[in-house]
Amino acid sequence: MNDAFDLPAYLARIAFPGAPGTTLRDLEALHAAHTRAIPFENLDIHLGRPIRLDLASLQAKLVAGGRGGYCFEQNSVFAAALEALGFAVRLREARVRRGADGAAGPMARSHLALEVALGDGPWLADVGFGGDGILGPVPLDGREVERDGDRNRVVTEGARQVLQAWRDGEWKDLYALEPGEVFPVDLKVANHYTSTHPDSKFTQVITVQRCAPGDRAWLRGLSFTRGGVTRELEPGDLLGVLDAAFGLRFPPGTRFSAPQDPAGKQEDPPHQG
Repeated sequence: MNDAFDLPAYLARIAFPGAPGTTLRDLEALHAAHTRAIPFENLDIHLGRPIRLDLASLQAKLVAGGRGGYCFEQNSVFAAALEALGFAVRLREARVRRGADGAAGPMARSHLALEVALGDGPWLADVGFGGDGILGPVPLDGREVERDGDRNRVVTEGARQVLQAWRDGEWKDLYALEPGEVFPVDLKVANHYTSTHPDSKFTQVITVQRCAPGDRAWLRGLSFTRGGVTRELEPGDLLGVLDAAFGLRFPPGTRFSAPQDPAGKQEDPPHQG
């Protein structure tokens, strides 16, 4: 797969200086650069465009096209870049959860994350979970990691491994990694549901998020949150906010099919990939 991956173009897209190696420090720096440069977004769904997961389409969109994407796109590109650099990468499917009670999300295995083998064991890498995502790799052996005020860990739950975040004085689940191998057809099926099924939140409302140190931002429908402040946008403000806050530029007059939830209800930023 990586024979066709344009690594220099990717490194330029994420503004990564120099030539990275395959250490934890390199992985951390690549992870941070990617999340700063490439936002999480589902806008093609609301422009009537299919979400394609072949490497050529992903590079055309996320690398050459200056766009973002959601987990299947983001982590597929990141995996290709890491493999091109010499990292050993394993794809991991996950069930998204909400809150600390362990309740599974409604879309089953709706998230793609990465397992990266390093000298001290495997680490979780994930540049595609949006505004609630991790700021850097997290060890899969239970050790806690703190970055820029965020605390994360991965705990074992039977055959699963659960990513957690420390919030409001307790550990809260983000998602549960499923055991077993992930095949391209698994991603194709999950991506088809996420991008086309009427029950998928991604078909119901536009979602754009940034997960970067010191700059987490969410746009859900016409509700925009940044720096802990939420404001409701007018439809005419949308393209300007996409450009200024997320670096996403669209021609004047671009209209999205469903910028707002059908019922007009704005929820908390979605914990889904």
